[in-house]
Amino acid sequence: MSKVIVIGGGAAGMMAAIAAAKNGHKVVLLEQNEKLGKKLFITGKGRCNVTNACEVEKLFENVISNPKFLYSAFYSFDNQQMMGLLEEAGCPLKIERGERVCPVSDHSSDVIAALQRELKKRQVEIRFHTKVKTLCIKEGHIRGAVLNTGQREEADAVILATGGLSYPTTGSTGDGYRMAEEAGHTIKECSPALVPFETAEGWCKELQGLSLKNINLSMYDGKKEVYQGFGEMLFTHFGVSGPLVLSSSSFYGKCKKKEAVTLVLDLKPALSEEQLDKRVLRDFEEVQNKQFKNALNGLFPAKFVPVIISLSGIEPEKKVNEITKEERKNLVYLTKHLTMQVKGTRDFNEAIITRGGIHVKEVNPSTMESKLVEGLYFAGEVLDLDALTGGFNLQIAWSTGYLAGASVR
Repeated sequence: MSKVIVIGGGAAGMMAAIAAAKNGHKVVLLEQNEKLGKKLFITGKGRCNVTNACEVEKLFENVISNPKFLYSAFYSFDNQQMMGLLEEAGCPLKIERGERVCPVSDHSSDVIAALQRELKKRQVEIRFHTKVKTLCIKEGHIRGAVLNTGQREEADAVILATGGLSYPTTGSTGDGYRMAEEAGHTIKECSPALVPFETAEGWCKELQGLSLKNINLSMYDGKKEVYQGFGEMLFTHFGVSGPLVLSSSSFYGKCKKKEAVTLVLDLKPALSEEQLDKRVLRDFEEVQNKQFKNALNGLFPAKFVPVIISLSGIEPEKKVNEITKEERKNLVYLTKHLTMQVKGTRDFNEAIITRGGIHVKEVNPSTMESKLVEGLYFAGEVLDLDALTGGFNLQIAWSTGYLAGASVR
């Protein structure tokens, strides 16, 4: 029986500990916080979107960085197995829109409690307030870890599951990157992902708090479209956020001309420009004697009207029956192509995940073991893996954690 140290008590760490203990190893889980799953607790605004119930093949389609690396992980422990584990551990689940899977209670604490029951059942030793300073490596083999207190903890294998840099208040300090780098691994540059955008337009602030549903968002790197999605977004005091924006931000890191990145909104995606023009013309005919500023409430939310009027270039007091065909066409085009200039993303404090991390070419995808240090394994966000919203990033954590734990010899 080997002794295994798991560093980090988040989603990947807990799963790695469960899998290693299930295989008969003595497992010690080291967590620097006062409790397990601190980031998991706030996931999905506290509801915890644990995975996505799609077909396994679709999991790969939603991974942005290095999807092929996850082949063994996803097929060793997939979304259905994860759902089964939680339900058997006493956490009933439900499937919502977009095949998102959440606990029936809508409480992330129930997911954490179920995993803790599994850890207890497998007799995993958990040590809180325990921070690891460095890894012990001798002649290319892991020997354990040195704690911040100076105490040395011997082990036959170590699973590094310390998370990324997002939400640093939960303990995501990037220590795992430092330890991996000290062990000889390459760290791909880290940046915030699934994160709101700051925009150049001042009018975004005027719309603060306004949520738009059923719209289309496209992101362009210069003239090249790099993302296109349908759904919901939110205006903020600094720019834009919401599901569509967070998903588009995953592609921002790949943009070559960041100073030329724009977001284009189609506020009426169900209508072609020709159909929308007919709709506007019909609306205008019904209110032809009104001023332009009082003629748009049927087309846009009230809060949006002053902004649209300003951007349209049409005088607010102008009578509707005096609006020219060209002005109307410009209004239609604006509605279908509302453009914003991206200044950059918000920082790691507001990012759901981290893009970048340990270079996957230096990790065995069949076992999650380091190709450089025998007995050292990696799991979760510390690796250069990231996906879109919808439970896919947590599934990466569960699958890589399980495979790492199950692969310990």
